[in-house]
Amino acid sequence: MTSPEHRRPGPGRRAHRDRHGRGLRGRLVPATVPLARTKAEVFDDLVLDTVETLERRFAKELAGVEFAVEDVPPDLNVYDSDVLEDGEVPLARLLPGRPGRQEMPPRIVLYRRPLEFRAMDREDLADLVHDVIIEQVANLLGVDPDELA
Repeated sequence: MTSPEHRRPGPGRRAHRDRHGRGLRGRLVPATVPLARTKAEVFDDLVLDTVETLERRFAKELAGVEFAVEDVPPDLNVYDSDVLEDGEVPLARLLPGRPGRQEMPPRIVLYRRPLEFRAMDREDLADLVHDVIIEQVANLLGVDPDELA
């Protein structure tokens, strides 16, 4: 029996790509099919749709605001008033900017997993994401959420 280092591909041999010689497995679903999108990508698209709609209407007010998505909220014992909660579970957080030497723009962070857990389907998730973003933007601008919706 020959050792593995002696079985190198030569002029008459093929390079061994996998166990059965069929090559590496490709995508199971074509990229053009909706199944190819992950839950995180779908969630990001829902956030972008709402943010783009708001930025068209309130471009000047939202010029420096950053929007972010995190999978789960940080593990804190007590949340400040800048956190939008459902019971004890944070759904989003508003981090007002800090002017000065270390200038930080205002930031709205949505927590994907808690929001997905509360939605029945994609349409319900889209409504929930929209409502949470509206609530956080209204808090940031100091207006009633009904004025933004």
